[in-house]
Amino acid sequence: MSERAELRGPVNRRRRTTISGGGAVKQSNGSKCHDAGENPPQYPDDKAKTHDVSDVHASKNWKGDREMEKTGQQLTNSPRKQRSVVEDFNVRLSCHVLQESLLSSASGYSNYRGILNWCVVMLGLSNARLFLENIIKYGILVDPIQVVSLFLKDPYSWPAACLIIGSNVFILAALYTERRLAVGTISQTTGMILHIINLTSMLIFPSATVLTLTSMTPVGGVLSLGIYTVLFLKLFSYQDTNRWCRQIRQAKAKRLTRSSSCPSVAHSNGSAVNTHVSYPGNLTHRDMYYFVFAPTLCYQLNFPRSPRIRIRFLMRRLFEMLFFMQLLVGLIQQWMVPTIQNSMKPFQEMDFSRMVERLLKLAVPNHLIWLIFFYWFFHSSMNFVAELLQFGDREFYKDWWNSESVTYFWANWNIPVHKWCLRHFYKPMLRKGVNKFLAQTGVFLMSAFFHEYLVSVPLKMFRPWAFMGMMTQVPLAWFVGRFLNGNYGNAAVWISLIIGQPVAVLMYVHDYYVIHYGNTT
Repeated sequence: MSERAELRGPVNRRRRTTISGGGAVKQSNGSKCHDAGENPPQYPDDKAKTHDVSDVHASKNWKGDREMEKTGQQLTNSPRKQRSVVEDFNVRLSCHVLQESLLSSASGYSNYRGILNWCVVMLGLSNARLFLENIIKYGILVDPIQVVSLFLKDPYSWPAACLIIGSNVFILAALYTERRLAVGTISQTTGMILHIINLTSMLIFPSATVLTLTSMTPVGGVLSLGIYTVLFLKLFSYQDTNRWCRQIRQAKAKRLTRSSSCPSVAHSNGSAVNTHVSYPGNLTHRDMYYFVFAPTLCYQLNFPRSPRIRIRFLMRRLFEMLFFMQLLVGLIQQWMVPTIQNSMKPFQEMDFSRMVERLLKLAVPNHLIWLIFFYWFFHSSMNFVAELLQFGDREFYKDWWNSESVTYFWANWNIPVHKWCLRHFYKPMLRKGVNKFLAQTGVFLMSAFFHEYLVSVPLKMFRPWAFMGMMTQVPLAWFVGRFLNGNYGNAAVWISLIIGQPVAVLMYVHDYYVIHYGNTT
């Protein structure tokens, strides 16, 4: 072989070796070997020999190349392994960092779901024990026939129902008075006097009827007076809103000359939806009775309406209404009545230790019944009526359970009453120059009057316990707002709800028993 051919062999072997290694390697003489994708130089005289030598070299050094690749990977990964080993030793050496305990306020931790579940379980178990103890001690006291007797003494006499039906006289009187005012048949002063007489009669007539009729039961009296109180607030808002509309019409007579009488637009499917109604087109029987049955106390010409009636939602609310009504009656008969009856003797003997024990024992069922009543009335019943009438505003309550002040509770647990007080009582007083504290006191004073009205008149005895209970909310609101904040304020609100109501209940029941059954006991 020539000297040139001898030189070609090693060069080709290096090239083949480099290809098997997968990259270009610099040779000893400083030249670069070709990459795998390049075509090597060919020499025609020694082509076959070069090819054989290269193949033999590749087959012999295959294992060596694989070992070199593994060694390269180990060399590459060795800094990472060194770093992981160092980190592992650091973790072993230091296990403490700067942090607060979870139950500390500075930690920012707020997920107490497990503790809340524990409280619910403990509350359920404790109430279950009390309920089981009650059944073992008194037996089954639930009697549906007794519920009927709470409303009717005489099965042929229905005084509460007749009184409720008679309320239509006051409703129509308010409507026709507004119609006369709209057309100018009577003056504004005469209309105001007629509304005052109508509203005053709504408070005097039912109370006089309840006090006069011996066939009127306390439960029937509470029901009828409650309906008349709601109608009183509704009709007050009705006349107030229409008076504002007349004032706007007088101020902008050119813009409000057109009126419509509850127009409706027919659709292709035969249905009709109420369009925008302007004053005095709202003064119709349909509009009036829609407002009477709507779950609100504040009147407006055009209420927000839902697009359709959801049948499944309606049926769920109806089922809740029936279920919770039966549950309320059962809890009152089985739990409340025996506890109240056993509390009469300590109150008569003025045994303060046993009075406190009876009070705390009554607080649990009383508060449970109050919570169930809230859900039954403000969620189930009012949503049922709103869905049936397609009434769009469903904000009947807010998060009163998070109340950190007494004023926040009274402003959020009964939104319809709060809106009425704000719109027709509180803001008008502020516009007349009364300061906020006196205006808030006036709101509590009016609320205290109606609470006493709904309790004393049906029981046919006049005791100031409900009135005093509401008026004590004023100093309590000042104290909680001044000295208690956050969770402490929320706890104070809950304590006032849990303890305050049983005190008023025991006071009224004690006086009622003394007046009506004092000789027998």
